[in-house]
Amino acid sequence: MRIVEIDQDSGFCFGVVNAIKNAEQELASESDLYCLGDIVHNSQEVARLKKKGLHTINHEDLKQIKDKKVLLRAHGEPPSTYTIAQQNNIRIVDATCPVVLQLQKRIKKQYLISDPDKTQIVIFGKIGHAEVNGLVGQTEGKAIVIETKEDLGKLDYNKDIYLFSQTTKSIDDFNEIVEEIQSRIGEKVAFHSFDTICRQVSNRIPNIRKFAAKHDLVLFVAGEKSSNGKVLLAECRKANANTYLISSPDDIQPEWLDGIRSVGICGATSTPKWLMEEVAEQLTVNSEQ
Repeated sequence: MRIVEIDQDSGFCFGVVNAIKNAEQELASESDLYCLGDIVHNSQEVARLKKKGLHTINHEDLKQIKDKKVLLRAHGEPPSTYTIAQQNNIRIVDATCPVVLQLQKRIKKQYLISDPDKTQIVIFGKIGHAEVNGLVGQTEGKAIVIETKEDLGKLDYNKDIYLFSQTTKSIDDFNEIVEEIQSRIGEKVAFHSFDTICRQVSNRIPNIRKFAAKHDLVLFVAGEKSSNGKVLLAECRKANANTYLISSPDDIQPEWLDGIRSVGICGATSTPKWLMEEVAEQLTVNSEQ
């Protein structure tokens, strides 16, 4: 008898839960609602909400529409988005994650009190990611984004550095960046680092390592766009080499299950619980055939 277990610590983080709750509440009384970007980096959940009337738009679309209601997802937006909305008489449903919102305020405050000729505001994060774009926007586009240690050549080590992190990054990776900057910084130059990583997300790393290690096979369910998914998938594979990334039950290959007695199903902060449950159901059906 094959054991199939869903990781109870996987699934939407509270920021995504809040955004989806906001969308469903609005759609209960509105026939149409626009969302700036995919509400979550999972195509199945986006499709589910689209059936309810949620239309995904991009920033170019936002400039064209007027007198509509637009939801801002958990990732957050730069100040320019709010300016466009005001100009076009767009009603904003702001579902920015509270953790992201607080980080935006911290970065903006630091930017406003800093001398740009003597100070650099640096963000450790994924270049072009929606959250990072929103953070950079707090500095009028002046912040420097560092994605890997190879990007550290962008910095001037004779200027003060204030380092922040995208909320969903790995703590270990952030600490490596901190150590590398400390090794390069000039004398009498100030370096301040702020661990702004969401603990609800970061704590999933040790949890998912333990979960993956106790199963013969791990099915990691996530969308290809999920940055957090890439991080957690890598951690799963460190703990269990027999880990496969799938986006739906249809991706399961029968040969993966040969001789397997225990299957663990887990996912990213953008993976809905109902999708992991569908994967578990598919495995149950396969074992009965």
